[in-house]
Amino acid sequence: MVSKKLPFNKQKMEEIIQTHPTPFHIYDEKAIRDNAEDMIRAFSNVKGFKEFFAVKALPNPYILKILAEYGFGADCSSLPELLMAEKAGITGENIMFSSNNTPPEEFKKAKEMGAIINLDDISHIACLEKVAGLPEILCFRYNPGPLKGGNALIGKPEEAKYGFTREQLFVGYEILKQKGVKRFGLHTMVASNELNVDYFIETARILFEVIVEISQKVGIDFEFVNLGGGIGIPYRPDQERIAFDDIANGVKDAYDSTIGKAGIAKPNVYFECGRVITGPYGYLVTEVRHMKHIYKDYVGTDACMANLMRPGIYGAYHHITVLGKENEPATEKYDVTGSLCENNDKFAIDRMFPKIERGDLLVIHDTGAHGFAMGFNYNGKLRSAELLLRPDGSVKEIRRAETIEDYFATLDFVGLKSFK
Repeated sequence: MVSKKLPFNKQKMEEIIQTHPTPFHIYDEKAIRDNAEDMIRAFSNVKGFKEFFAVKALPNPYILKILAEYGFGADCSSLPELLMAEKAGITGENIMFSSNNTPPEEFKKAKEMGAIINLDDISHIACLEKVAGLPEILCFRYNPGPLKGGNALIGKPEEAKYGFTREQLFVGYEILKQKGVKRFGLHTMVASNELNVDYFIETARILFEVIVEISQKVGIDFEFVNLGGGIGIPYRPDQERIAFDDIANGVKDAYDSTIGKAGIAKPNVYFECGRVITGPYGYLVTEVRHMKHIYKDYVGTDACMANLMRPGIYGAYHHITVLGKENEPATEKYDVTGSLCENNDKFAIDRMFPKIERGDLLVIHDTGAHGFAMGFNYNGKLRSAELLLRPDGSVKEIRRAETIEDYFATLDFVGLKSFK
């Protein structure tokens, strides 16, 4: 069972909101650092291990800069993410550019930056060659199709829009070899928020086996294999956290029994995790604005689905703490809601809490990945601030809250006056 303890108490949060009004996301820097160190330690027995943090999970340059201190690279999927990584001091082959349906100009920028480009489709070889020329190193994303079962969140691989088929891999690497590409990688990503250790070990074995076959049949050496991400976190208190050691040991055993015995070049092993790196160490703090009692009892907060869409979009569970009432009995059943004009704008449904009152502070756990990042402006809602809780207890604003001026900035009110 996972503890849902907080890195702050009610008194500390009341101090914070004097300067930073709710709602906001706050990230625990010490916990993120400790987690990064734990990952590096656990995978130290895996050949050439490197983690490329999935920028989409928590796109903030302060977070990227912290993780870069531990040798983490950045996994980017768009031009803005490439630029953010660059501004955070992550450059060259410390960037893995993995996108799909990629705009040609983004291939060009990635090539200019010296990023490792991970192609999603065999047709992208010609596209990249035309717009930027083929680089020295290239990677393909593999979709194993029916060879690998999907999980509930990401779906079946054969129904996913991503990646090369197994047959296309052999053709694609032969094309690269003939065109003079010298360095090669292989990548996959077939799970999201998966808590079964065996799933990742099985995925690794599939990739290691296909690397052996391609190396022998095409006559190329692989420099790295990227096992993707998808390691889940225990959103519910009754779930257990996956230990990095268990994955690392299983991956090493699979590597040694396949690539290690094949007499081929020994590629480095990469990951591109996001959620498991920062997810448990972020919190959405919101104040209770109204209490409503009709057919059900509703807690109305000053946050909404625009601040955290996971519960509304697919019923994801996020634990919620009522600050100052952690030890009180959960005697009341509530729906916890926002103010969006959508009935799925709920953070919890029929959940038991201590008695909640107007003005209470709620902390929604595990928002450090795919929380702020998935925000939007529907109903004219403004994105919240992001705060960093430093190891010394101080707080730094690492993204200010949006203003109405920001929301209107792309609209043409001047031209509106003469519009007929």
